[in-house]
Amino acid sequence: MRTAARALLCLPALLVLLTLAACAPAPIYKAAPQAVVATPQQVAQSPERYAGGDVIWGGRIVQVMNFTDHSEVELLSYPLDASQRPKANDSGSGRFIAVLPGYAEPLDYPAGALMTVSGKLNGSRAGKVGQADYVFPLVSAAQSHVWTAEEMNKGRNNVRFGLGVGVGIH
Repeated sequence: MRTAARALLCLPALLVLLTLAACAPAPIYKAAPQAVVATPQQVAQSPERYAGGDVIWGGRIVQVMNFTDHSEVELLSYPLDASQRPKANDSGSGRFIAVLPGYAEPLDYPAGALMTVSGKLNGSRAGKVGQADYVFPLVSAAQSHVWTAEEMNKGRNNVRFGLGVGVGIH
């Protein structure tokens, strides 16, 4: 009888956990079986080792540069959550350049926005971050997504547990 009572007491907690898990959006890109699990910073140290590898990386847009036949979006990389959204409150893990076909309207890729890219590693390029020399891994983007504030908050748990008295201002 005690086991049945325990099971009944645990049921509400289990239902809450299942409900919260169901709210999280699914990943937007399917990971390749042979996907590179290294960070842009690790790839920059030995780009030849990862050449041609599939990646799904994300980060904060630093700048957009348009050329005659393609565009380049420089990003400060962040780890991705289970829905492939950049976790911008984490520390950055290097920079990379997403190479997009055609023209990328800078207003659609604003500096500071969060973005996820799926594509293949295609070498690297030496450049500068401020006055410092830097090696940027190049990702030939097959797909890219700039996240809206609403998408970034979707599926986030707004329930807080704690003891004491608190005042929330939104």
